Amino acid sequence: MDEIDKQIINALQDGFPICDAPYRQVAAQLGLTEQELITRLKALLDNGTLTRFGPLYNAEQMGGALTLAAVKAPIERYDEITEIINSFPEVAHNYARSHELNMWFVIATETPEQVRQTIDAIERQTGLTVYNMPKKKEYFVNLKLEV
Repeated sequence: MDEIDKQIINALQDGFPICDAPYRQVAAQLGLTEQELITRLKALLDNGTLTRFGPLYNAEQMGGALTLAAVKAPIERYDEITEIINSFPEVAHNYARSHELNMWFVIATETPEQVRQTIDAIERQTGLTVYNMPKKKEYFVNLKLEV
């Protein structure tokens, strides 16, 4: 990652314009061409520096739901269970943890009822209990990591 990549990451953490040519607008602010910005973003995604580039939605305000969940995945089945859980389109991301509950994941659904349905389906397919940990209150932190 060079200095230009760092400038791109820092600039885009503050938002992305909603206009006819958002990449062109950001590129101009950074002294780049639109194609150079797009090429660099693709490279950052391809090499794993960025894991995603896209909007964050408030699922609840759109009628959907989110929850944090976890399972006790036996080490000998860990990869199998990871594949099963990650096969659900409702699973946003998945983390290995050094804890009795060693696999944590976020479930995002179009309706609140679908959270329970997804948990039930994961339990059926894995044979494991899913521990559902819905949020009580959300705190907006506005995390920005300067690179």
